[in-house]
Formats: sequence, structure tokens, C-alpha cells
Amino acid sequence: MQNEQRPVVIGLGEVLWDMLPTGKQFGGAPANFAYHARVLGADAIVVSAVGNDDLGREILDRIEGLGLSRKYVAVDPEHPTGTVSVEVDARGRPDYIIHQGVAWDFIPAAPELAELAAGTDAVCFGSLAQRGEVSRGTIRAFLAATRPDCLRIFDINLRQDFFDVETITAGLQAANVVKLNDEELPAVANLLQIDVDEDLAIASLIRQYGLKVVALTRGESGSLLVGPDARSEHPGLPADVADTVGAGDCFTAVLAVGLLQQLDLESINDRANRAACYVCSRHGATPAMPDELTVSGKNRCR
Repeated sequence: MQNEQRPVVIGLGEVLWDMLPTGKQFGGAPANFAYHARVLGADAIVVSAVGNDDLGREILDRIEGLGLSRKYVAVDPEHPTGTVSVEVDARGRPDYIIHQGVAWDFIPAAPELAELAAGTDAVCFGSLAQRGEVSRGTIRAFLAATRPDCLRIFDINLRQDFFDVETITAGLQAANVVKLNDEELPAVANLLQIDVDEDLAIASLIRQYGLKVVALTRGESGSLLVGPDARSEHPGLPADVADTVGAGDCFTAVLAVGLLQQLDLESINDRANRAACYVCSRHGATPAMPDELTVSGKNRCR
């Protein structure tokens, strides 16, 4: 990454509406990630697909409103914009139904994506968007077209039953950075038939897949960053939690920017926790961020 230029950072995968009892909320980890990367000074781009419908047009408007390019968000004339039905039980616990056969299951492998991939400095992709054959092929082709020094961040987001051993293994093979939470790590370890002990599982992932960093988030208990020769453990920060939506995506964006800046893991971990903590204190995944956590503050990516 050249200092005088903004890095090109891609959020690759699903965009959707969470249909909450209180109304719909814009969602999708790749778009949330891209927003926070842009806030930190990256040239952030979303690669996805929406339907040719009112919900799709609202998403395109929302993406623009967040200061992101919609150039690589395809409009699918045959499939509806993605939605997630959210129902809340009497105890306030949400239940999610991620609907299938939607536009982001059919992200087209457009020729211009290969050119975009070749100029990408960091790309974040997940497991959920690979549940469909078309998007899975597009995502893997994009990753294969990136430069060797590109950060390829696999955000393992285990949702419902939309994952399997092949998807996780292929994602790990394509990635050089992995982010997952403390509930996902033992599930991944069981899938891969490696030791479920936290330290041993992380060491195994780094060794088997040649990873630069494994990022493990622990909710209010902070996070752990581990590389081949470095380790940083953060205890977390106190917060008045409004909701936790998007906090992990914000963490991943700060991780990506910090790695592009070649910061040490301690600095990245501290910045990522501070930013994620702030997101938790606000409603929604993409709140306006204070100066000290933006491009105008010391988190800036320049």
C-alpha cells in the first residue's frame, strides 16, 4: 500500500434487509465492513447483488448514503433482494430466518470484477454468501484474481446450516487472515477435526493454512489476535450497550486497516476494541463515528 494513496478495500458478499418487528434495518456483514473501512480512510467498495425491486433500490440508495460505491452491486432481474425475517420471543431472544434464492445468492462474475480484484489491497469475505453455487464461484474467482500481497480476510460467520467442511476449508485455503468469534472457533475445530482447545486450535489454523493473523472476538470479554510470531490479548472495554449489531464487522475493518498500516497487534487490538465498543453503544451497524475513531483521528489509514 502506497502512503499517498487510499487502499482499495472490498466487502464481498451479502447485502440485505433485516425485517425486525420494529421495521427493516440495512444489513450484511460485507457492507458494514466496507462502511467502517471507508470511515478509516480506505477506498471501500461493496461487491454484491440486489433485486430489481423497491427493497433493492433502497439498498442502493443506502449504500450511496454511507459514502460507498454502488458500481459493483449488480441488479438481478430474476431474484428478489435479500431479507432476513427476525422474530423476538417473550424473553427478547431473536430468531432469524435467512431467506434463500435471493439476489446475493447470484452475484454475477462480471468481467470488471477481475480488474477490481487485481487492484485490491484487502478483501473481506464470509461463509454465508457462499451458500449458493453462483456466488460461491464468483467469490472464489475474485479471491484467485487478487495479488499475492492482498489481505484476504475470511470472516467465518456460521449462520443456520449454511456452511460445511468444504466451504470452511476452501475459505481458509484462500485466506491469509481469519476472523471468528469464541462460539464459532470450537464449531470450526470440530468440523476440521482439530483440537478444540482455543490456543491449540488457533495454532493449528495458522500452521495448516499459513495464516498471517487469526482474530478471535469474545464479545464483552474482548479479543485475541495471534500471528505466527506475535500475540495480543485484550480484556474488552465497558460499554452501555444499545445493540451489538455490526460490532464484529467494525472490528474486522479496523483489523484490516491496521494490518495495511503494518501496525503491531497490540495497537490494532486496542483500536479495534475501542471502535467496536462504540458501535455497541449506538443503535445499528453503521453509526456516525467520532473523530478519534475515523480518518480524521489516529485510526486513519494513510
